[in-house]
Amino acid sequence: MPLSVFLDKSAKPDEQTLAKALGGKKQWWDQLKAHVKEIVPDIIEDWKHYGKNSGWTMKLLKKKRNLFFSYPGDNTFTVVFIFGDKAVQAIENGDFPRDMVDTLKAAKKYAEGRGLRVTIENRDDLETVKKLISIKIEN
Repeated sequence: MPLSVFLDKSAKPDEQTLAKALGGKKQWWDQLKAHVKEIVPDIIEDWKHYGKNSGWTMKLLKKKRNLFFSYPGDNTFTVVFIFGDKAVQAIENGDFPRDMVDTLKAAKKYAEGRGLRVTIENRDDLETVKKLISIKIEN
């Protein structure tokens, strides 16, 4: 199942289609973007279409460095991080759900780091993602 609900390459998401897809979670999408812009004022927001199976993804970059990817879903969205060793260590030592830490530690390690997906289902998930963004920026 694709992470993004926007699979048509010719139809880049806009605020209206995003609001329709995300429903009540659109406010959290906006809060997350505002949070990032507050701590990284020169953040670059880049929509990319990664293929018919992945669809449209919003990538947020600090200069040329990827901070995370956001995949809009049906009344939800998923944030995907790639963490290097220092960030993984910070997450292991932080106040994060044990299952999240275990998932990250078990993820296959690539040259870029280890991947972690967080689907935003509730406010706690949103707050967790905000803490992960801080770790990503600091490491």
